[in-house]
Amino acid sequence: MITKINNKVVAGVFSLLLPFSAFLFAGCEDFFEQESEDVVYADKAHLNNAVDTIYSVTGIMNKMQVIADRTILFGEVRGDLVTLTKDASNDLRELAEFNVSDDNKYNSPRDYYEIINNCNYFLANVNPDMKNNRNENIFMKEYAAVKAFRAWTYLQLALVYGRVPFVTDPILTKDDAERDYPFYSVEDVCRYFLNDLSGIPEEYNCKFPGYRTIRGTASSLFYFPLSILRGELYLWLASYTQNKEYYRQAALNYYKYISERNGTGGFYSTGLSTVMWNPGSSTWSSYFSINYTTSLTSRYPDIFDSSVETPTSQGELITMIPGDSIPAEGYYSELRNLFNSTSLNDNKYSITPSTNMIEISEAQKNCCLSKIRTDGTYSVSYAPTGLNQRRTGDLRLKYIWQEGTTRDYYTGDRIETQNIVKYQTRNVHIYRKQMLYLRMAEALNMAGYPRMAFQILSNGINDKVMNDSIYPFYSKTDSIDFLSKFKFSTGSYKLLLPEQFAGTTVSITGNTMGMHSRGSGWTPDNEYYSFTDSVPETRTITLDDGTTKDTIVMNRVPVADQQAYVDSLILNESALEFAFEGTRYYDVMRYALRQPNPGAAMAKIIYGRRGKDNAAQVQGEIKKDLNNQQNWYLNWKGKIGF
Repeated sequence: MITKINNKVVAGVFSLLLPFSAFLFAGCEDFFEQESEDVVYADKAHLNNAVDTIYSVTGIMNKMQVIADRTILFGEVRGDLVTLTKDASNDLRELAEFNVSDDNKYNSPRDYYEIINNCNYFLANVNPDMKNNRNENIFMKEYAAVKAFRAWTYLQLALVYGRVPFVTDPILTKDDAERDYPFYSVEDVCRYFLNDLSGIPEEYNCKFPGYRTIRGTASSLFYFPLSILRGELYLWLASYTQNKEYYRQAALNYYKYISERNGTGGFYSTGLSTVMWNPGSSTWSSYFSINYTTSLTSRYPDIFDSSVETPTSQGELITMIPGDSIPAEGYYSELRNLFNSTSLNDNKYSITPSTNMIEISEAQKNCCLSKIRTDGTYSVSYAPTGLNQRRTGDLRLKYIWQEGTTRDYYTGDRIETQNIVKYQTRNVHIYRKQMLYLRMAEALNMAGYPRMAFQILSNGINDKVMNDSIYPFYSKTDSIDFLSKFKFSTGSYKLLLPEQFAGTTVSITGNTMGMHSRGSGWTPDNEYYSFTDSVPETRTITLDDGTTKDTIVMNRVPVADQQAYVDSLILNESALEFAFEGTRYYDVMRYALRQPNPGAAMAKIIYGRRGKDNAAQVQGEIKKDLNNQQNWYLNWKGKIGF
């Protein structure tokens, strides 16, 4: 519901001046350098030349850096997968305790509105229809990119604060700032921007301004693809309304990016990166990471490189916010120092995996394959529990969370150290390939297609899987028509075979596998990870002679029960795959919104961050009752939020 602000509160939120930045093509500086903090262009024709348009777009990118860290921290510190150490700041502790004060450094809605105001100014003054002498649009790529920046920023703002002042005209004067503006909820924001983005031609879904490569990082990674953004907006709208058609549209938009990223006839497969037990080892200590698309010694996951981040046709990384490399200059991301032991923090990291994260990881059954026999057969076993060094269950946590010790230089005291490999980069990652596939699975499941969602988790998806394992279970014309829009050519999306997974010398031709196999072993044969259409029930029947006997009857599992089961699998998979990447709180929020009692569902999960036996202790530490949905969000000075 859109409501009006009845007093003059907006002036305290909006920036009155538009900060723009110059774009540096030279390699001696990091990404952006501020040219001026106080620049207002009043000339309506200002953005009709290419140079000033570049300055304006890169100025917006510059301001995106300000909110990059908090995008991750709001989504992780408030969740259930991390806990804070004694060295964490009070600002972080307030986030974890849902007790964020007005002067908390992360509680600054003005930073979001500076981005929004710059976007509003750009969109009000650029002419997207201007053409060159070849009848080509000159500024449409920039126009589409800025529309996406604004939509994404407003969505983040709404998810953090719940209800926000909404303005789409540039704020240039004090009078502008003091007008009455409506409050928009998350649902309102989603509806507005789905309509706002609908007018942009389809060809600009994946077409971005070409601003070169800067210090090894391609500027094409700085943008938000419109089809992914539409998928996000539809997914959140569906989560608030439980409208199956919105879930359908979310799934279609995620698929649209997958099908269009590499052009007509291209493909964007899941890849084969995994952490697995060595099938040739006689002990439960030999595991290794593989990425079959490159070499057997490649890293996992295939996105976290501290030096060079460039897009490739099958690359994992889709969108990031660039950060500067020197703390004293620009916008330096503090995430490396919050998650890792470094010289800059004297080895005192602030955020560490929670007991609940460990329990989720260790609860997985890791399915291991034997060496393939000469007749092509193989056997399945399961890694034991109780292994040391975090090797029980899914192996992703063990790989990304590296623990060690060092000695204090002056005292010689032993210091425990931590390294989260996801934070070796100076940049802040927002979207990546596996996230896209899992969000598509979430949308498909809630749209009424849990079987297809499960295949994305367990086996991987291609047209053969669709024909063999999905289509036969749907008879309604509308379902078949909808599912037929998802085309994963078997020639392009090649499933990984067990003999290839087992590490034999068989030539590896696959490029697609189920996401759960990225850390929990060979999932297609995992009996603990299966999809059920029917369950047995013992019934007593009376025969003609009056005697009775027990018989087994197979009862069809209702689709709603299948959806609930797959929804829980997806929530766990998001924890295993995206731990510490800033998605968890929002993944839990969407999950909770789908439950009969959202507040109770949210509270149960968040209060469980220290393990199921310590929920009461966590509940006592958290300062707000999460059973109340309004307490899921921040507020600021009574001017934004609930």
